[in-house]
Order: sequence, then C-alpha cells, then structure tokens
Amino acid sequence: MTAIASNWPKGFFVLFVFTLAIYSCSSEDADLLLTDTEIASDETEQEPDEVPTDDTTTTEDDDDGNTDDTTQDDESDTTSDDDESEDSSEDTNDGTDTVSTCTNPLNYIFNEKDGLVLAEFEDAKFSGSWALKTNGNTYTGKGYMVWQGQQYLNDPGTGKVTFNIKITNPGTYKFLWYNAVKTGNNGTEHNDTWLRFADADDFYGKKGTGSKVFPKGSGKNPNPNGSSKDGWLKIYRSGNNLDFIWQARTSDHDAHDIYVEFDNPGTYKMEVSARSSGHAIDKFVLFKNSMSQADAIAAAASVITCD
Repeated sequence: MTAIASNWPKGFFVLFVFTLAIYSCSSEDADLLLTDTEIASDETEQEPDEVPTDDTTTTEDDDDGNTDDTTQDDESDTTSDDDESEDSSEDTNDGTDTVSTCTNPLNYIFNEKDGLVLAEFEDAKFSGSWALKTNGNTYTGKGYMVWQGQQYLNDPGTGKVTFNIKITNPGTYKFLWYNAVKTGNNGTEHNDTWLRFADADDFYGKKGTGSKVFPKGSGKNPNPNGSSKDGWLKIYRSGNNLDFIWQARTSDHDAHDIYVEFDNPGTYKMEVSARSSGHAIDKFVLFKNSMSQADAIAAAASVITCD
C-alpha cells in the first residue's frame, strides 16, 4: 500500500485517505445502529412477558378462598363491579324474599300489623272439593272459595285449609269472614264452615252480655249449642241476604261472636275445614278490640311473607 501510494500525486493521496476514513466511520455507525435496534427489539418482547405475571397474580387472589371473587365472569375491572352488583342483588333479595320469591301458599305467612290481619281466603293451599269461583261482582281478589263436596255436619277435619298468622301485637282479636250462601235460597242452610285456632291461648264465642262458649274438646265449659268437636267451632251466618256479608257466629239460636286470644308474639295456625256444601268464603279479618269493625273490614290486605 505504501509503495503504491508513493507513486500517486499528493492531492490524490489525500483524497484516498479521506475516503478511507469516511468508510471506517460509516461501518462503526452501522454497527451501533444495529446494536440499538436489537436492544429495542428485546425490550419490546419483554413487555408481553409482564402481562401473564399480572394475570397469574389475579388468579391466585381468586383462589385464596374469596368466594365473592370466584365467579365465572371475566377477570377485569368490570368483574369487581359485577360482583358488587350481585352482592347488592342478594342483599335486596334477602330484604324482599317475602315478596318476589314467595310463591308456595303452604309457606305463606299473613302478617298482623297494628292489631289487624286481613287476608283473601283463596290465598291458601286447598284440597278436596274446594273450588275457586268468580260469579257475581261483590267478591274481591282472584275470586272466592266454595266447598262443593258432601257435607260434614258433625265431623270436622275434611278438606282442611291452614293459614299461618304472625302476631306481633298480642291481645284479644275479633274474627269475621266475608261469606255467602251459594246453594239454595235459605239463609239458614248451606251457611257454615268449621274453624279452629288450636295453638292460640284461647278461642271462643262471646256475646255482648259477656257470656262465653268454648269448643268441645278444649277442656273448657260451657260449650255452644249445636255441633262442635275436637276444638272446632261451627261458624255460621244468618239472614235473608244470601250474598256476601261480614258475619261469623257460633252456638245455634244463641249467636255468639268469635274471638281469639294471643298472649305472646308468634306465628299461629288458623284451620278451616268443610261443613256445609255451597258455603262460600271470600276473605277474613282478625282485629283487636281497639279498632272499629268498619275500619277493619275496609283495610288493605295484610302483607304475605315466607319467613
């Protein structure tokens, strides 16, 4: 190279050296650029590696026994909101279970409030020859119930219907039902049904004079005129108006109104069974003596729950 360069003109030799220097610098810059590109490529490939790490952490948190988080929803920020929404819905259901999920009449509880229970008679579980009817226009609710089987004049317990009544204000309650005669044209026939409050503290008929009669089988005396057995009272209505009226009496030819005593708060069973065919019942009411009958029968139906 030195021998060849010595024969070149001086100016040409200077140009050759300058060109060689430029070529050398360009090669180094290219190497540097290649190195920076590789580094940048490595950093880009490392970023996706961090995402699975975060996902793994979230999964482990879900597996830590936190049942609120172990849903099948996507694992995201929205999942937390969804979980909170589900929890809130469950809380709401806990508070409103009695309204939205209470569908089996066997589990119905009719809740007394302010000394009053008022219920549609058809809101119960019926068996035997009870039939839901909608003839006429004086009933309320979905209709009224009529016993269409044979008569059980001295044998209560057939076609038994049970109502669970929750009492929060203990005391003495008067009983009435809204009933009608749907067979024949005589208000003294096909006009009665059996009634019992077996677990109440007392159940009896009472007149304004203070006279009381207790069901046969209750261990208390005197007993009503006419049929009674095993704690059941025959509950009848009278009068020439065969349509629905608010009336409930016991003791033949010696009418006594019906009363029930609850000494303590609790849920009590009211039982009804068939007696006269063609006797129709639309609704019933229990109310404390401090409330007027007019106010009681005009009240709205009691809340039904399934506690």
